[in-house]
Amino acid sequence: MQENQKNIAFVDGQNLHLGTTKHPDLPWRIDLARFRVYLTEKYSIDTAYYYLGYPSAQNNDLYEELQSAGFVIRFRDHVPNSLSAKKGNVDTDIVFDIMLAIYKDELKNVLLVSGDGDYAKMVRFLVKEKKLLKLLFPNQKRASALYGNIHSDYKVDLSRPDMRQKIGQKERAG
Repeated sequence: MQENQKNIAFVDGQNLHLGTTKHPDLPWRIDLARFRVYLTEKYSIDTAYYYLGYPSAQNNDLYEELQSAGFVIRFRDHVPNSLSAKKGNVDTDIVFDIMLAIYKDELKNVLLVSGDGDYAKMVRFLVKEKKLLKLLFPNQKRASALYGNIHSDYKVDLSRPDMRQKIGQKERAG
């Protein structure tokens, strides 16, 4: 094991957003600064990558908030003339970056924030290789059934009331 290995978080930003802010039953907003502190203190996360679709001037406030909180923003590559027709879909970028970090022996453990079943095969591989630290679901009830066979020790539901208390945005007095 190399000394430069670290625990790294990979956040599927669209999945996190859809599972929290856009949740149809119980919408809530994560306080990104508190979330980043939580990742550092609870899981010793050195670097936290936050993956988004393509850059848009409409989202400059979000980008500033992410960077101020200590996240490293990663955008998906797109052909410039087709940006309006594309969705975020960062799954392959996340899988590639995780596998590249493993190949280069740059990480100790992976923390993945997503409930998207597209990561299930990689998550099973990470468990087998003892490289999965945690899988944080934005909302476990809406997570893919493909994670059903992953041991509960690896899974955390961010929508639980205690988690919302830790990382949720505080209500402002009116």
